[in-house]
Amino acid sequence: MSSVLSILVIVWVIYMIVKKHYPQAVLLFAGVILLAWAVFVNGTMVLSAKASSGSNVLDIFETIQVLMSERIAGLGLMIMSIAGFAKYMDYVGAGKALFAVVATPIKKIRSPYILLVVGFFISQFLVIFIPSHAGLGLLLMVTMYPIFIRAGVSKLSALGVIGCAQYMDVGPGSGNAILAATITGMNPAVYFVKWQFPIFITTTLVLGIVHFFVQRWWDKKEGYIPNMEAIDVKEDTKRPPIIYAVLPIIPMIFILGFSPLFKSPIKINVVTAMFLSTFIAMAFELFRTRSFQSTLCGLKHMFDGMGRSFTVVISLIVSGEVFANGLVKIGAVDALTGSLQHLGLNSYILIIFFCIAITICAFLMGSGNAAFFSFVALAPKIAESIGISSLNLILPMQIMTSFGRVCSPITAAIVAISGVADVNPIQVVKRTCIPMAAAAVINIIFLFINF
Repeated sequence: MSSVLSILVIVWVIYMIVKKHYPQAVLLFAGVILLAWAVFVNGTMVLSAKASSGSNVLDIFETIQVLMSERIAGLGLMIMSIAGFAKYMDYVGAGKALFAVVATPIKKIRSPYILLVVGFFISQFLVIFIPSHAGLGLLLMVTMYPIFIRAGVSKLSALGVIGCAQYMDVGPGSGNAILAATITGMNPAVYFVKWQFPIFITTTLVLGIVHFFVQRWWDKKEGYIPNMEAIDVKEDTKRPPIIYAVLPIIPMIFILGFSPLFKSPIKINVVTAMFLSTFIAMAFELFRTRSFQSTLCGLKHMFDGMGRSFTVVISLIVSGEVFANGLVKIGAVDALTGSLQHLGLNSYILIIFFCIAITICAFLMGSGNAAFFSFVALAPKIAESIGISSLNLILPMQIMTSFGRVCSPITAAIVAISGVADVNPIQVVKRTCIPMAAAAVINIIFLFINF
């Protein structure tokens, strides 16, 4: 009976999120229902004796407090500080300055499809420092999209490349990557450099070639003929001085430079790196504006970003963990892993199965965060039951989640860039699906290499 309830609740959760109901409320409500069933029907203790309030019934809600306390103090603060720094960088215009530096080679390119490839590579450099799919996509629509169009690139080819700007959540600035590293018990810098980076570099190089042929094929199929004009990269008079281009890179220097990768005797965590980098950026602002009051007031943008991150991201992580905790306590995870073991499938097939499942969820939800945060808390227990390390399951799942999001016409970034260009989002994801299928194949190949 518990298994039937679990299936019904999971289906209900996916349905409600796809229908655009508030995902935090949906996951939290579902988790409470499952925990209540575990307590009242199965007689299960949902918290350990040490963490318990003394009442098994009250422990249903005490679970929320325990999970929230754990996440806000560690992972939550990391993600909020990253979001706050990103918001401050947006406020000072550092992203535009960074783009002005990396866009210089574009002036010399005359082939529209080679320009697409170069633009794609530039976007993948930027994504390491601008960890927001929608934010980066809109930045590229302001800066790179006009360059594409003037060079004879079709609207949909340009949007196909820009839509893939964050095809992989990568780097210590990514919420999904930070969560994956935390659950696997790994330093975020080590997770990025040792595990994500080889996959990211290989996939990016291959996807550059794939975009060249796929976007050209779609243009021919839809009867578009490139009409080249002289490329004129106009200076953005509203951007800050070019020196601001270094600001988004500073946290990465701190995080990687003072990490186990370089055996540094000094240790600096993500939160410290973000606040230190923000104060360095404030020094830049003070020198530029010559206004101490304006510089101090600018810091509110960081705290606004941190608050929004709590509202959107941290609450989603905690709600997802309550839901996952409910599935564990009700016995659904044990039943699932037991059933899979009885099927006699090897570990590779099981990992691919879970990767495909979470990719479909991301596609249906239009959100990589919603899908990954909802189910990643189950990964360590599933990995243990099928005899593999949690890293071997979480890494490919985390990467594949991004692919599902990029192919979804209801993803915020896809909807946003489609709106700016006045095209249907369905037309855009037609241009992103084939590259993401190629990326999925590469991810599976790395799965076999790393296993």
